[in-house]
Amino acid sequence: MTRPFALDRANRKLSGVCAGIAAATEVDVTLVRLAAVASLFIIGPAAVAIYLVAAWVAPEAA
Repeated sequence: MTRPFALDRANRKLSGVCAGIAAATEVDVTLVRLAAVASLFIIGPAAVAIYLVAAWVAPEAA
């Protein structure tokens, strides 16, 4: 990890959670977004709940 997880509002599509994860792990943001969509099909509403909690709790990037 290059930096701690924080919402990336500059590269966001919805709230910046996937962009923040991508920046923190140095993974392409498209792959993180595809994984988020895949998790929606695998674990269903729990994925939405996890995303919303992350968007609400995580700090914004400086």
